[in-house]
Amino acid sequence: MTTFTDPPTESFRLSMLLNDTRYRSGTMQAIAAILLALALFYLYSNLSANLKAAGLNISFDFLGSPAGYDINQTLVDYNSQSSNLQAAIVGILNTLLVASLACITATVFGVLAGVLRLSNNWLVRKLMAFYVEIFRNIPVLIWVIIIFTIMTAVLPGPREFRGDNATSSMFLDLFAFTNRGVYTPGPQFTNGFGGAIDWLLVIAVLLASLFATRAVAASADRKQAETGVRPKTLWVNLAIWFVPVIVLLTILGLTWEVPELKGFNFKGGIKIGGPLIALWFALSIYTGAFIAENVRAGIQAVSKGQTEAASALGLRSNRVMSLVVLPQALRVIIPPLISQYLNITKNSSLAIAVGYADITATLGGITLNQTGRAIECILLLMLFYLVISLVISAVMNVYNNAMKLKER
Repeated sequence: MTTFTDPPTESFRLSMLLNDTRYRSGTMQAIAAILLALALFYLYSNLSANLKAAGLNISFDFLGSPAGYDINQTLVDYNSQSSNLQAAIVGILNTLLVASLACITATVFGVLAGVLRLSNNWLVRKLMAFYVEIFRNIPVLIWVIIIFTIMTAVLPGPREFRGDNATSSMFLDLFAFTNRGVYTPGPQFTNGFGGAIDWLLVIAVLLASLFATRAVAASADRKQAETGVRPKTLWVNLAIWFVPVIVLLTILGLTWEVPELKGFNFKGGIKIGGPLIALWFALSIYTGAFIAENVRAGIQAVSKGQTEAASALGLRSNRVMSLVVLPQALRVIIPPLISQYLNITKNSSLAIAVGYADITATLGGITLNQTGRAIECILLLMLFYLVISLVISAVMNVYNNAMKLKER
């Protein structure tokens, strides 16, 4: 017997969307998205109307006009006649440079200090506690200014390296530590295709080596699963990493340019300016103190039974920490570590205090003052920090998911 029913009414469908647990979540998200879009449209319309009433308009044409100012440290070609867009690119690269360096060194400082805070040696434990309490309770801006002031006051000037009676000399005849910065030997490609292309080739080879070593590790895992014996891959991995890049650098004609004192300053090589060093070191030691507490909390979250079991197997203390405790502690350490990396990136905007030309100093400082395009500059500045923060969060969340316990 066939039963015929009336088709569902509109009110019934709406009731399903709001009350049925299968659809309610999606319905509420759709409503929230629509309300957010309407709110953004209202804000944009209100802003446009107010700007129009004031005789203003949003335009990014100023990015193509000459910047008209010099930048003391750049990673790409730039001069005062370059465009404001090129100046902004220089600022972005400088920001990424100091943020990347600070993230690496802050992690090293934080892990070392966090592990040593749990040391059985009373003096070491108290010294690390002193480091954490001192550096994390004083604003990072003060540390930036202190380090920069010490560098300019203590280190010798370039003229002190000149003459037979010079009071200062280069370290190993390769490195010059001055109050203007540190000068180091720099790579030069005599047979290269151009600065950027050469480095892109090197990066491409290194990425290819990374994927090759992962393939070798995967092959070793399969053989271990099949035979129970893991093949040795150390020398293969070393060859994959070093042989291709050495061959490429040989083809490109890699040489090292040593800095020399010419005129009133050192020429050649690589200059690491005083503002960059001050900002880099201040962000590292300041954020490292917070990371140390994260590491300490992560280690203490690991059950003592894990340490006792590893010690019972005959592992030494350092091996227990590196092989047993830290891998498990990472599951607790990584989530707050993401926040610390984001703080480093945003705190790099304090570079303007010591004259380091990051994106805030270029686009949000000099360019804004010269062009008067405050709204456009601030919008671009906000967009940059938003994008870079989301990228850092995405990358670290992928790593965090990889470190989570996998249920069988």
